[in-house]
Amino acid sequence: MGAWAKDGAVSEQIEASISDELARMQSQQKPVGESALKCGECEEDIPEARRLACPGVKLCIECQQERDE
Repeated sequence: MGAWAKDGAVSEQIEASISDELARMQSQQKPVGESALKCGECEEDIPEARRLACPGVKLCIECQQERDE
């Protein structure tokens, strides 16, 4: 005996999967702890404004942009 899913069930599952993955990715990107004074990759100073805006930051803007690409 076959069973049919309700209308939109597949779309709901896809949307839920996408939402779960986005939440997982965003939680991994949030730095935690104390901000570094120097970039962990290039050793350049991380400006105080960036450290205050992004608590726990470990990379300068340039290195973070390269990593994000």
